[in-house]
Amino acid sequence: MKKIVVIGEILVEIMADTIGDGFLDAQPLTGPFPSGAPAIFAAQAARLGQPAAVISAVGEDDFGRINLDRLRAVGVDTSAIFVDADRPTGSAFVRYDTDGGRRFVFNIRHSAAGHLHLTNTVRALLAEADHLHVMGSSLSSPDFVALNIEAAEAVRARGGTVSFDPNLRREILSAPGMADAMARILSLTDLYLPSGDEVSLLTRAEDTEGAIAELLARGITAVVEKMGAAGAAYHDRQGRYEVPGFAVDEIDPTGAGDCFGATFTALWLRGMAPQDALTLAAASGALAVTRRGPMEGTATLDEIERFVSDAGRAPR
Repeated sequence: MKKIVVIGEILVEIMADTIGDGFLDAQPLTGPFPSGAPAIFAAQAARLGQPAAVISAVGEDDFGRINLDRLRAVGVDTSAIFVDADRPTGSAFVRYDTDGGRRFVFNIRHSAAGHLHLTNTVRALLAEADHLHVMGSSLSSPDFVALNIEAAEAVRARGGTVSFDPNLRREILSAPGMADAMARILSLTDLYLPSGDEVSLLTRAEDTEGAIAELLARGITAVVEKMGAAGAAYHDRQGRYEVPGFAVDEIDPTGAGDCFGATFTALWLRGMAPQDALTLAAASGALAVTRRGPMEGTATLDEIERFVSDAGRAPR
């Protein structure tokens, strides 16, 4: 099967046990949980049996160890994860507001994950990648942007494919050179996985329909809209297909989009019919929110298919 490589942050997440306005007072916490969008994506892909690897760095500490142990346990290739003796593993503290919003305190930029280590192992891994998954949340510095573009160009040049989950805020695009970099990544993208308003974020269109048409006209093979609890929609030049969301009791939404994206991407790479892949990806995202912790809700293909069957929505 095709090997997926993703570049970006690995961190731990520590969660407040109470709902409130932030971290201004002492409070009970639960964690650390293995986390980081690229790590969650790779873990979910690996649980489906898809070869997957992460290029990142962790500290030489307990937080780094729990991430490495989890990724290895589910089958992720961790050979290109650098263990940094001088910087700590990245971290995110999160607390939920009464309206369901989240407040974070991050340490990524100054952590191990905030620095690239272009070792021979990293170069060798990129040289054997069949598919690159680019995450907008990981494009945190010019170095990370440049490596993702270089890797995407190389993968495409040898007949591989690229998927892109933008996960960007409009203000990020105002950073020097970022708009041009995003345009370049989009020009190399085969599978685009935006959420909500991100559909039109990198286009000139003012509505979703126009944005989809523009993205497909640029040469993108498929656009998959992630719509959270409402479900998801698939678009290509042949038409559109939509699935509703699955009704579940939400415990923790962190990582749901990454599990959805990993599941759809892996099944798309295997040549599964888009309608079926979309249903299973929506189920994967739904399962992810039923467990506390960003990576705790990843699931095997058997578990996802059983969940879909129990819901009475088995793929064709």
